[in-house]
Formats: sequence, C-alpha cells, structure tokens
Amino acid sequence: MSRNTKTFKKVVDFVKEWYDTEEFLPLHAPSFNGNEKKYLNECIDSTFVSSVGKFVTEAEEKFAKAVGTKYAVAVVNGTSALHLALRVAGVQKNEEVITQPLTFVATCNAISYLDAIPVFVDVDRETLGLSEDALEKFLEENAEMRNGVCYNKTSGRRIGACLPMHTFGHPVKLDEIKKVCDKCNITLVEDAAESVGTFYKGKHTGNVGLVSAFSFNGNKTITCGGGGMIVTNDKKLAQHAKHLSTVAKTPHPYEFFHDEIGYNYRMPNINAALLVAQLEQLDSVLENKRETAEAYENFFQNIEGIKFISEPKHGKSNYWLNTIELTDKETRDEFLKYTNSKSVMTRPAWILMNELPGFKDCQVGDITNSRYLADRLVNIPSSVKN
Repeated sequence: MSRNTKTFKKVVDFVKEWYDTEEFLPLHAPSFNGNEKKYLNECIDSTFVSSVGKFVTEAEEKFAKAVGTKYAVAVVNGTSALHLALRVAGVQKNEEVITQPLTFVATCNAISYLDAIPVFVDVDRETLGLSEDALEKFLEENAEMRNGVCYNKTSGRRIGACLPMHTFGHPVKLDEIKKVCDKCNITLVEDAAESVGTFYKGKHTGNVGLVSAFSFNGNKTITCGGGGMIVTNDKKLAQHAKHLSTVAKTPHPYEFFHDEIGYNYRMPNINAALLVAQLEQLDSVLENKRETAEAYENFFQNIEGIKFISEPKHGKSNYWLNTIELTDKETRDEFLKYTNSKSVMTRPAWILMNELPGFKDCQVGDITNSRYLADRLVNIPSSVKN
C-alpha cells in the first residue's frame, strides 16, 4: 500500500465513522426532518399546487427575514434567480459582466441569457471567490470612464455589472469588492446560490449587492427540490423581478396583457411548501453542518498533504460543501479515484469557465489562483448528520 493510499484510507475510514455508515455516502443529501409532509399535504388539499398559493408568499417573507433583506421573490431555481437579478440590475445585450472563472456554469449561463458577455477575473485563495485585488488590477489595466459609465477599453463594451460567487458557501470580501465597483460605477450583484446561512461581517450574504440570487437545489443547505430566491432592499427592483417572473402579466380579472417580455419563473406553491418547512429548520441544519466542518478541520490537521478549507476571517460560512486542497492535480485525481471506489462520493471543483466551449473566447485576466485551485480542490461528504 502506497503512502498516498494509506492517507486516503484514513480519510475514507474517518468519513464513514463520522456518518456511521458503510453504505454509499453522497456528497450532500437532502434532509427532511420537519413539517415537509404536513405542509405538502396541506398544499395538495388546497389544490393550489402551482404558482399561486399561501406558501409562496410565506416562503418569501420568511426568507427575507432570515437573510435580513426587505424583499424576496421566489422563482423556480437559482439560475432563473440569477437571470432576473442581472436583468433588473440593468444588464443589457452586448454588455460585459465581470465574474470569476472558478464557479458553477449557471453563473455564466445567466449572463449569456441576456446576450451579455462574461469577463473572467481571478479568485482569492482564502475565500475561493472573486478577488478584490484581481478586480482592481483588471479595471486599472482595462477600464475607462466615459461620462460616469465604465467601459472596457479593450473590447469597447460597457461593463454592466460585477458578479462574485460565494464559492461552496464561503463569503467573498464584499466590502472591498463593492468599494472597487463603486469607484467605477459598476453595479454589484451577488451570486449567493451556495450561501444560504452564510454571513459576512455579521450580515447574511445577499445584503451588499444591489440584488442577489440564492438556490434551493436538491443538494443545497436547504432545499425544495428546485427553487431560487431573488433578494434586494430596493422595492422597485423586487416588484419588477416578481412581474417578470409571472410572464410580465398586468393585473386584470380576466384579460391577458403582457407589457414586456417576461418569464414563467414563479416558484410553484408545492415547492414553496417544502421551503417553508426547511426554513423552520435552518438554524439547526447550520449548527449540524458546522459540527461536521469542525470535525473535518480537526481531523485534517493531522493529515499530511491535505489542507481543509476553513471559513475566512471576515465571515461565518455555512460549509455547504466541505472542501479540501491536495498537493497537485495528480494526487487529486488519485484521491478522487480511490474515495469514489470506496463508496465515498467526492468530486473536483468545476472546470474553469474560460475552458468551456461556450466561454472560450471571453476575455480573461491573470487567473493564476483559479488554475491552482481548480487542479487541487475536492469536495467531500457534507450532508446533515442524522
């Protein structure tokens, strides 16, 4: 048995012992331990299972309260939340949105839905999300102001927004990023899809950007099968997002008049029933996940060659997907092969967005950190421990 194999076996043994199972361990399984069945039955009995029903409104109110924003708009998934967030933030066709290459493809897909163009700036090694230093350097080298509007002098396009993503639930340095954006009059929109329950300097993520988007996909911290949420403190933006999510239909007892191009994005009541039940358990879920993260952190302190990614100093992470860093790509691939063969699901970080066919022609800054992390990061089982 090689040295690496011995180390990998220790990891597998610890994970199985922690979750007290010899069965297949998924990366992040949903946990339904509250009123989910009760509320689903209530929803079915009401017959309001589509986009109209009391649970949709209740989910919006409870989520806004949980994250500390004034408004929340419930939609069908996190990608649609991102799409509408960028739309109401004013991003237009042929404009650019600065984001990070180390992210899930939904970040860039949402930009593309608006016929806008992603521009890739490096991530921070501590947060795994957009680096404020890389952003500032990129803008200094590439941006110019014309009548108070920021343009990319390389492409000639307006820079419509900046879209950092809170990677695996670790908050980016929002204040620093916003300060850089404000200097160039660039709108900050948060991709908070992975950060339900994550705090930045005592405030929940989603509060610094003009508008932000969350996800409740089946593998997220809390879930309603699919589902997403747009949050903002701007009443007009919230109203516009809700209007667009309901196919832009103007209120009328029976006529169908749509005053702009809208989308059928409103969250169904049956999903919202699940979400309300999940929100009731959010605090206990986060506490449970932090216990797992602490156990991992303590364990990996004694494992040579593997670093556990801890929450940044400025934030409190939800530890959505616990993440480790290996020494190089070869060792990472060996670890992935071994653990998955032992029924412990692990996965690498995403292929960098600028390496995908749809985004290979986008402008890319110096992405040294992104390339380094993409070769070394691995997600390990992070489910709620029952």
